Amino acid sequence: MTQTILITGASSGIGKATAKLFQANGWNVIATMRSPKNEEELTKLDNVLVARLDVTDEASIAEAVEAGITRFGKIDALLNNAGYGAYGPLEAFPMDRIRRQFETNVIGLLATTKAILPHFRSNGSGIIINISSIGGQMTFPLGTLYHGTKFAVEGMSESLHFELEPFGVKVKLVEPGLIKTDFGGRSFDFVNDESMAEYQPTIQKLFASWGGNTEASEASLVADVIWAAATDGTETLRYRAGPDAENLLDARKQQDDATFIGNLKSGMGL
Repeated sequence: MTQTILITGASSGIGKATAKLFQANGWNVIATMRSPKNEEELTKLDNVLVARLDVTDEASIAEAVEAGITRFGKIDALLNNAGYGAYGPLEAFPMDRIRRQFETNVIGLLATTKAILPHFRSNGSGIIINISSIGGQMTFPLGTLYHGTKFAVEGMSESLHFELEPFGVKVKLVEPGLIKTDFGGRSFDFVNDESMAEYQPTIQKLFASWGGNTEASEASLVADVIWAAATDGTETLRYRAGPDAENLLDARKQQDDATFIGNLKSGMGL
């Protein structure tokens, strides 16, 4: 029987690349996004249902899950990919944008997972793949909000990993490094207040160091890792994606806090 995956945030980047990969490999795909009326590529593919899902809107989550089950009969995998990065000095962020970051990256992921769990539980099977980041294991300056959400995703996923195992549901984490997506565009929420002069040197040095990074990977590389997580049949929890993810996470495991943070600061000229 053909398997089916539901993907959040499938309008671009990692989500879209994953939708195309799974469809090409014979899966049914429920490609969800906030504005499906703007999607032109995925709607032309066989066995792809493009549906509206906003992870901050519980009704839209329930409707997308139900639409997918109605269309394909069963959902076998969920990819929680929707999210964005809020960066900037915490002091400069208004509270509504702080809440939006956690509502999207954390509460939205939990709401989508919770909505599909009854289906997985009744089937006695299912795979949940959560997109984390190297930023769920380590941090960069100015990423208090983003890293807070990704550290949360890591903890939630690890707990669910053995909470759901008794009835056949697997949980996987994919940890990309820097990816050539629109993370610096519509998926990036940067806040600054130039009157707070003390923060400006850090901001300038961070962006300069990111701009010189040559290890950024294509979204298709992450899609390949997601495919492996969904199909390798193992109980593996964490999957790294990208050479910088391998290098930085190895260093984080091998070095103490002072050494790792010191090397990171030195690399950014801080």
